[in-house]
Amino acid sequence: SRRVLWGGGVLLAAMLLVVFAHVPILRALGSFLIIEDPLQPAAAIVALGGDPPFREMEAAKLFRAGWAPRVVIVRGARREESKTLQDMGIEVGERWELSREVLIRQGVPASAILVPEEEAEGTLEELQAVYRALGSKDAPVILVTSKYHTRRTRLTWHHVTEGRSRGIARASSQDPFDPSRWWRERRFVLSVVREYLGLINFYAGFPVGP
Repeated sequence: SRRVLWGGGVLLAAMLLVVFAHVPILRALGSFLIIEDPLQPAAAIVALGGDPPFREMEAAKLFRAGWAPRVVIVRGARREESKTLQDMGIEVGERWELSREVLIRQGVPASAILVPEEEAEGTLEELQAVYRALGSKDAPVILVTSKYHTRRTRLTWHHVTEGRSRGIARASSQDPFDPSRWWRERRFVLSVVREYLGLINFYAGFPVGP
């Protein structure tokens, strides 16, 4: 099953980290996941779910700079909570509602925020929902996510659109992920393992995973 596959992959990745725990190799593993595409005018900016509010803040900054006329967020079943959100005076709630509130507080008009009706969990479903909701199917789209998630996000967008729309991967400028020391924090170890498992799935022809 998928759960067994992922569990085995996590165990294998952990063993490899122990065996090959050499700083240059670990740094290279973290750096490989990060890409930053040059900006160009786009049909929309997509703030992918997760790590609130940093992705939304970056999307709002790009919107204010005039790179796209709207921002897209996708409904998800998860509820989100973070200290940063609490510091902003935003209560725990549904992920997309929190995303929308952050965008509005960061200067994005409600009329410029597109929220598709369907719910999605994971990168693949999320980007599929975005693509179905967009009127233009071949215009570039800016994809805002965490640093370690940029490479897989762009690959997944290319898969979803069959190459018709260029995905411009951009990382949140306030994302704390550091490729030179990610292995020192458990949350980033799990994130890096998950990304490599996702890349393995993608190149094996199964673009699935969170």
